[in-house]
Amino acid sequence: MNAYTPPPHNGLDILYQDNALLVVNKPGGLLSVPGRGPDKQDCLMSRVQREFPQALNVHRLDMETSGLMVLALGKDTQRSLGRLFEQRRVHKRYIAVVNGTLQAGQGEIDLPLAADWPNRPRQKVDSEHGKPSTTRYRVVARDNANNATRVELEPLTGRTHQLRVHLQALGHSILGDSLYADRHSRRRAGRLLLHATTLAFTHPLNSEPLHFSSATPF
Repeated sequence: MNAYTPPPHNGLDILYQDNALLVVNKPGGLLSVPGRGPDKQDCLMSRVQREFPQALNVHRLDMETSGLMVLALGKDTQRSLGRLFEQRRVHKRYIAVVNGTLQAGQGEIDLPLAADWPNRPRQKVDSEHGKPSTTRYRVVARDNANNATRVELEPLTGRTHQLRVHLQALGHSILGDSLYADRHSRRRAGRLLLHATTLAFTHPLNSEPLHFSSATPF
């Protein structure tokens, strides 16, 4: 396994800030929260807490995934945001570039997922022990010359590596995916081509609807 080499810290990319929460852009290649071992302490949470010591984690993005994350500024907001995620009242969309040409313009992937324990941290489709997992997808653009498709993804559940495993199961791995793509698809990109581009939810304190967008960096 390659050593963890987080991107340089050039300041936080904050899209929104008030007394209750922050919405920030996480760069690809940066852990959301600290990992195991002293070499994995540099992460989005540690960088945020240098400026906002009261910041608390609410959800995560995979290390290789870039894009929008919301962080709570206090335990009450953390609990409220956590309930929104549990109740599936936080709406998320991602953009990915996958290997091959998706024929259907849109569709839904409904495959149960479970941990692949002998090959951790990989997950797998498991019809017997897996938890229900659903992803909607919509083709944004087909690049026939380069045998790739840009897709918008909407996870209706929040399983670990859900988008990556579902697309692999569909036969269209995300380019640059070090865990699930074959060697060819993995080498076609210098990073995982997956970005959390949209985040929408109701503010837990004043019920104001919030909607954030982040331009895809690939």
